[in-house]
Amino acid sequence: MDNKKAIFLDRDGVINKELGDYVCKMEDFEILPHNYDTLKELQERGYLILVATNQGGLAKGWYTEEILQQMHDHVAQDYLKHGITVSHFYYCPHHPNFTGECDCRKPKPGMLLHGIKDFDLTPSLCYFIGDKHTDVEAAEAAGMTGIKIEIDQPLGEILHLIK
Repeated sequence: MDNKKAIFLDRDGVINKELGDYVCKMEDFEILPHNYDTLKELQERGYLILVATNQGGLAKGWYTEEILQQMHDHVAQDYLKHGITVSHFYYCPHHPNFTGECDCRKPKPGMLLHGIKDFDLTPSLCYFIGDKHTDVEAAEAAGMTGIKIEIDQPLGEILHLIK
C-alpha cells in the first residue's frame, strides 16, 4: 500500500490575510496570492492539501457556519483556478470560554487526527504549516512535522523544509 502524505494548512495568516481576532465577513476575506505556485508544486509532489483551522468566532456568535462555508468555498474555487485541490477543510467551532474544552481546538490534534484517518495518511509523511506555536504543538501531537511561519509569509520561503 502506498504511503499517503499531506500538507495541512492553518487558514488565517497562511491561506488568507490575518486580520486580528477573526475574519467575520466575506468582504474582509482576502486570499494570499503568493502561495499558489508553492501549493501547486507540493500537490504535484504527491501531497494532499488539507486545511485545519480554529474558528472560535462561531462559538462566540461573531459569524455563522454558512459564512464560514462561503469562505471555504471561495478558497476551494480560487485554488482550483490555479490547479490546486483542497481535499477537505477541517475546523473547530469551539472556544473554551464559550463551549468548554474539546479535542479539536489546536493545540489539541483532533482535526489532524481526523484528516489522518479520513485520508489514510502516514503521519510521519505529513506536515502542518501554521503561524502559531499551537499549530506546531498540534502537528507534533498528531505525529507529523509542524512548520511555523510568520503571519502572511510566502510558503515558498519554507519549501526547502518539505521533503
